[in-house]
Amino acid sequence: MSDHVIEELQKQIERLKELSRNGLDLSEEIARLEAKLAALHPPQVPPVAAELDDWERVKLARHPQRPYALDYIKLLMEDFYELHGDRLYGDDAAIVAGLARFDGETVVVVGTQKGRDAADNVRRNFGMPHPEGYRKALRVMKLADRFGFPILTLLDTPGAYPGIGAEERNIGGALAQNIYEMFHLRVPIIVTIIGEGGSGGAIALGVGDRVLMCENAIYSVITPEGCAAILFRDAKKAPQAARALKLTAPHLLKLGVIDEIIPEPPGGAHLDPARAAQALGEAWQRHLRAVRSIAPERLVPMRAERFRALGVFEE
Repeated sequence: MSDHVIEELQKQIERLKELSRNGLDLSEEIARLEAKLAALHPPQVPPVAAELDDWERVKLARHPQRPYALDYIKLLMEDFYELHGDRLYGDDAAIVAGLARFDGETVVVVGTQKGRDAADNVRRNFGMPHPEGYRKALRVMKLADRFGFPILTLLDTPGAYPGIGAEERNIGGALAQNIYEMFHLRVPIIVTIIGEGGSGGAIALGVGDRVLMCENAIYSVITPEGCAAILFRDAKKAPQAARALKLTAPHLLKLGVIDEIIPEPPGGAHLDPARAAQALGEAWQRHLRAVRSIAPERLVPMRAERFRALGVFEE
């Protein structure tokens, strides 16, 4: 079958999906065309996870069809009510935050959110939050603390936005304030890296009692490209930098940075989002039960002890 026919089928599916967003029920027609497309052009599945190189995992973590925060919220939660604005400057669409029901209880969920197309990526600033995004997240997390709701954070960002406007509105202070405040919240916090976990932009939502990581996600102080540009004076050496950074889940579990690796379907979470979400939901249930059994007065110092134990310090 020619590439032209495959391309036309893809365009038809996209058009129908666009129409369905306006309230039309076209699910049967979309499913029929997707089945026809799959038969003509079956997806190429990457090697099994154990065989993946670190740079291949970086590419999977950034896959444009990978489930984002709102996808997991839709698949795992009910009655999501999004809250907007930081009460100081504005609303940052790169961070979504609100109340929802998970496993029968009310939770607060906060996540960084990328866009699916060019317009949505511009609106969400490619998942790179501004200071007002982090202040919005903190406002909602303090609401959780006030009412005793557990907090679930979903991280998928290359880092906080480094532009002039963000600097003018004190991005460094916003990140530091979030980190400080999250160490003092008296409710359970479960952190999950679902895609990219980059730099202070990730850690500002990444202070928790448990830190989970999807199998093909990455978590690092800097992007491979940024590291390569600094160390090797050549951003094209990003694959080499990725291998040196030890930014994949197996490395980080061994180092004690994360607590559990959430398995993904063969080939990556983008090939079966529902199955990926099921594995994540089961992990959340386990860890929430464990953390809920810890008294609040013990929870806060335990969280601090967990992060102080990371790394090696020599005088």
